[in-house]
Amino acid sequence: MTALPRFTGDANPYGGGDPYADYRTADFPFTQHADLADRRLGAGVIAANDEFFAQRENLLIPSRAEFDPEHFGHKGKVMDGWETRRRRGTDAGTPHPAEDDHDWALIRLGAPGVIRGIVVDTAHFRGNYPQSVSIEATSAPLSASPADLRAADVKWTTLIPRTPIGGHAANGFAVDVEQRFTHLRVNQHPDGGIARLRVHGEVVPDPAWLAALGSFDVVALENGGAVLDASDRFYSPATNTINPGRSQKMDDGWETRRRRDQGNDWISYALAGQATIRAVEIDTAYLKGNSAGWAALVGKDGEDGEWVELLPRTRLQPDTVHRFLLTDAPAATHVRLDIFPDGGISRLRLFGSLTAAGTEALTARFRQLGG
Repeated sequence: MTALPRFTGDANPYGGGDPYADYRTADFPFTQHADLADRRLGAGVIAANDEFFAQRENLLIPSRAEFDPEHFGHKGKVMDGWETRRRRGTDAGTPHPAEDDHDWALIRLGAPGVIRGIVVDTAHFRGNYPQSVSIEATSAPLSASPADLRAADVKWTTLIPRTPIGGHAANGFAVDVEQRFTHLRVNQHPDGGIARLRVHGEVVPDPAWLAALGSFDVVALENGGAVLDASDRFYSPATNTINPGRSQKMDDGWETRRRRDQGNDWISYALAGQATIRAVEIDTAYLKGNSAGWAALVGKDGEDGEWVELLPRTRLQPDTVHRFLLTDAPAATHVRLDIFPDGGISRLRLFGSLTAAGTEALTARFRQLGG
């Protein structure tokens, strides 16, 4: 693992005011990648051995954990995370849990892929977080049951060995395992609570599934598309533009700060593979007074290819779905969406199909990564 800022030990007891005021965090380089465990992609916590104080499903809520100091229930303090009961030993002479005692949860990734880093967030768990965590991963059918995953013949690969963590902190771990995974086993030693789990990585779709679809959204995150860079991420992340489904509110899209120069904003994308694009959809849902004024799309074939115009600069309307048909568009592996002069869009859809070369390259990578 790459050396990253590390937090250990208790945080101070909550002293009132902003509960995040003393939250310990850092910039982790892998967070530029999409969260493969995003509920919006279809991720889920499919089992846990214990969730006495707080439900396991809270681990994957997209928003940050909230804290209400006065919220108590019949079982104790209500926490926005996954929290297990305190472990005990076997008898009065052995009151402490054994060295190997731990709690666990099974996570199904929403989009299988190569994991680049994991954040184990213990926000608001100040004295009731796990002493350490470990995380393993495997590749299985997405519909695998908890019993299937707990079978003796399932091969689990260690991504994070048992490592001490801190309370009320973003505990980040870089991962360097070149393999495609579908499920995680999160272990907390010996017990405690975790607020959120983020699993950042690169989506690696099943090429057989894409071949069966034929024509599909070749820039969609779930199909292997990715945001490479963006001119501005002031209000919201550019990755929102290729998330599944329609935008539900203004910050569910991409919005830039107001420009005071003569430039323009943009996002660059990698497609699922070399593809021919036949239709473009640009949605400005919920962006009413701040949608982009105009948009243009260019594409290129390969990292060193020349940019070619796919869609000329075109007027956009606020809170509207715009659809454009392309004729004789050249094959591309990358596209760049330019907006003028600033503002935002909620979603970009590029409908087309992989070329023979694109399918061959995607299939080769899929097999190389153990798919």
